[in-house]
Amino acid sequence: MMDIKKIYQDADALLEGHFKLSSGNHSQFYLQSAKVLENPKTAKLLAEALAKQIEQSGIAVDTVCAPALGGLIAGFALATALDKRSIFAERVNGEMTVRRGFEIKKGERVLICEDIITTGGSALEAAKAIEALGGEIVAYAALANRGFCHREGSDIASQNNCKLPETIPFFALEDFRFEIYTPRECPMCKAGGEAIKPGSRGN
Repeated sequence: MMDIKKIYQDADALLEGHFKLSSGNHSQFYLQSAKVLENPKTAKLLAEALAKQIEQSGIAVDTVCAPALGGLIAGFALATALDKRSIFAERVNGEMTVRRGFEIKKGERVLICEDIITTGGSALEAAKAIEALGGEIVAYAALANRGFCHREGSDIASQNNCKLPETIPFFALEDFRFEIYTPRECPMCKAGGEAIKPGSRGN
């Protein structure tokens, strides 16, 4: 069985420190999937494992759509493993949009793929952009699940801040559950530490 946590650790992608997340909350740990995906062999291995889950579910997929920027490599790798079309959605003036000539046919079955799903906010925004064009969202997928949303095959229940719809399946390779604190409650801040902001919306 594939040890996803070890793959992240070996790639120096499971960071420990004092981090400010895109939500504004703080955590002692941070997943940097770009470090895992910079190795094409590893990206292929993970995408094939994720594709296997999706194929075994029997869900029919026409297209994989990734929210830019973080989901781009994971989405393309998964589309390659599934042998499906790969597109992406991107923010334009703060709104997730499908452009660059990408077209969605009415009823086209689309899977939304991220590198990491935390609450699923960006994935849901991409899904709404696809639905506005007539597409049908059949599943969500990510390499890693931060544990706020229920994924197929996991006993973790969705929490109140999960934004993914419970009626649509979510596939991921592993759950990474870390303590998250508001800045006011953060013990690292209370100890005098300063949070850094890694990732696609920081550095």
